[in-house]
Amino acid sequence: MRASNILLIITATTTALMAGLFFSYSISVSLGLGKLNDKEFLNAMQNINREIQNIPFFVCFFGTLIMLPITSFLHYKKKSFLLLIIATLFYSIGVFAITVFVNVPLNNKLDLLDLASSSNASARQMRNIFEDRWNFWNNIRSLSSLCSVFFVILACVYNGDKLKSN
Repeated sequence: MRASNILLIITATTTALMAGLFFSYSISVSLGLGKLNDKEFLNAMQNINREIQNIPFFVCFFGTLIMLPITSFLHYKKKSFLLLIIATLFYSIGVFAITVFVNVPLNNKLDLLDLASSSNASARQMRNIFEDRWNFWNNIRSLSSLCSVFFVILACVYNGDKLKSN
């Protein structure tokens, strides 16, 4: 098996892991957190936002961002090239850019809130600023990462015969 095809499989795996993270958050975690009172919700989000900053997350999140264009380049003269470019665009714009320009700034703003000294009114205000916007853009990341996985899987299928013969 060629190195470019091995990288394609690794890229498909990390892309799928990221899609699974955003998707599972959209369809379960955010729904559960939505049932909490304001201070419980904000506390839970602060903790989640701190804990997600770990090595496995960063390897998958940034690894996918790096591997998608590299894998695309390695498949330049193959039929799967365009599929991989589309996957790269979905991930780069719909996942990475939204994370950097929307979700992380919201997380940082939330992290500055001292819940112990916050009034119920200030907690409600922060939740109103944070929750709907964060969830909306996470749903966009979820959809974008799922589209990215779809196109990477199509690229794998296009290379299926070559994976067997090489």
